[in-house]
Amino acid sequence: MSRGPRFTWAGLRPLGGAAILAVLVWRLGTGPFLAGVRGINGWALVAAASITALTTVCSAWRWRTVAGGLGIRLPLRTAVAAYYRSQFLNSALPGGVVGDVHRGVRHGLDAGDLGLGLRAVAWERAAGSGVFAVVALGTLVLLDSPVHPAMGAVLAAVVTGAVCVAVVLRTVRADGPTRRARVLRAVRSDVRHGLLDRRTWPVVALTSAAVALGHAGIFLVAAATVGVHAAPAVLWPLAMLVLLAMTIPLSVGGWGPREGVAAWVFAAAGLGADQGIATATAFGVLGLAATMPGALVLAIDRIRRGATRPGTDADVGGVADVPAT
Repeated sequence: MSRGPRFTWAGLRPLGGAAILAVLVWRLGTGPFLAGVRGINGWALVAAASITALTTVCSAWRWRTVAGGLGIRLPLRTAVAAYYRSQFLNSALPGGVVGDVHRGVRHGLDAGDLGLGLRAVAWERAAGSGVFAVVALGTLVLLDSPVHPAMGAVLAAVVTGAVCVAVVLRTVRADGPTRRARVLRAVRSDVRHGLLDRRTWPVVALTSAAVALGHAGIFLVAAATVGVHAAPAVLWPLAMLVLLAMTIPLSVGGWGPREGVAAWVFAAAGLGADQGIATATAFGVLGLAATMPGALVLAIDRIRRGATRPGTDADVGGVADVPAT
């Protein structure tokens, strides 16, 4: 009985993204989407691939640092290859999280502790999202955007929520054998050693900030590619809003909320909904193209594992064997 709601939600997420795209095509036609694809050129692909290489190394370094804080060894070279593979799967498959689950499962099994491997990935992604939220909120507070008038209230609500969570985690008792107590002890230990340790938090903060700036940079490249003529100070907060929209769990390989929010914020900023969709489309295509080394990593990995363990269809390297979330 417990599987029903999870299965339903997993099925509704890509349908939600498809519905958003359908509405956009109905209202604005396919022209903005085609313009986003046609505008892509060689320099944009090189720029996106170069920025993605930097952000991938930073993300892998963050993952390696968090995993090390939790007591799992992870060589940087292995982490970079696995992160490329993860990004490709996230971009190519519905939901946007299959690659991260796959990465956590593989690392956990290789390290001999599946649970710890999954927790390392979860905390690494949470840390990245947290730092990105700080960067985005700071941008939207300081720079003008369609949501600027509401940012004071949003910032107050976010700070209040963060303080409440911190107080609860620190004050709630975690002694005893109950499941809740065990989970709370594990969370406190993971946060203390994996995120807030003096050897981990500077790396996590700096790499996460670099990743956030890199993604926004690719968005600006996409905007320039499709012919958006606006100052970086105008486009930067719009980029942050679109990137925030990508965290909404309603997408088809990342598509859906991104294009919907881009259409809205570009129209509100006086740049036109068509330009917003074209920019978001170019951003999506550039992002997918920049993660193509992950497809190569996946193919090489499958070949190697097939050669070493022939006849094993349940290989953890296979995408189909990753549990859905």
